[in-house]
Amino acid sequence: MNGSRYRRSAFSAIVSSLLTAQSWAGLPPDSVDWNLERDEDDIRIYKASVSDSGFEAFKATTVINAPLSNVMAVMVDAESCEEWVHGCSHSEALDGGDFHDRKAYSVNDLPWPAADRDYVLHIRTHTSDESVTGESHDKADSPFIIMELSAVPDEREESGKVRVEHSDTLYQFFQINDGRTHMTWIQHSEPNGSLPGWLVNSLAVDIPFNSLQNLQDVANSSTYSGYELVFNEQGELTAVRKEQ
Repeated sequence: MNGSRYRRSAFSAIVSSLLTAQSWAGLPPDSVDWNLERDEDDIRIYKASVSDSGFEAFKATTVINAPLSNVMAVMVDAESCEEWVHGCSHSEALDGGDFHDRKAYSVNDLPWPAADRDYVLHIRTHTSDESVTGESHDKADSPFIIMELSAVPDEREESGKVRVEHSDTLYQFFQINDGRTHMTWIQHSEPNGSLPGWLVNSLAVDIPFNSLQNLQDVANSSTYSGYELVFNEQGELTAVRKEQ
C-alpha cells in the first residue's frame, strides 16, 4: 500500500467513526428495519421509524445515468436545489466556508394550507474508502463521497416562514463500473408547526422520488457537464471544477 493510499484509509476510518458518533445521531441506526414504500424507475424509497419522533425517516437509492463528476457539480452548487429538489423554491450559499464545510439557506414550498418551511443547512463533504450506508455493489476503483447536512436553527431568520430546526441528511455517492453514479439519500426532519398527517406521509415518499427523477435530467444538462473531480495527494476530494 502506497503512502497516499494509507493516509486516505486512515482518514476514512476517522470519518466513518465521526459519522457514526455524530451525524447519525438524528438518523435511524444501521440495525433499523427499512420498509420499502415505492420501487419504480430504478428508484427505491424506504421509510423507518425514529425513536422519540413522530416523523419517519426515509432512505432513497438509485443509479443516476451520469458520471460522478456531473452529479457532484450539481451537489456543490447551492442554487441547484431549485432545479432538482422537489418543493425547493429558493436556495443560496451563505458567505464563508469552503468546499468541505459550508452553509446554505433554502426554502421549501409546501401545498396549502401548510406554511412554507425554511432552513439553514451546515454542509460537510468527505471522502472515504468505506461505505457508511452499506451499498457498494459494482463500485469502480474510486472513493465514496459523503455529504452530511444538518439544520442550524438560529441563523438567517426570515419572517413569514416556519423554521426547520431539526433535520439530518446523509448523501453517499460512488461511481459504478459502467460510469454511472450510485446515490443513497437518508433523511429525517422535524418540520415544526402543524402539518396534516396525509401531507407528512406523502412528502416522505414524494420528495425523494420526484427529486431523484429531476436529478437524472439536471445532472445530464449542459450546465453540469464537462466538470472534473480534483483530489489531493491523500486522495481527498478538494474541488469540483470545469475541465481544463
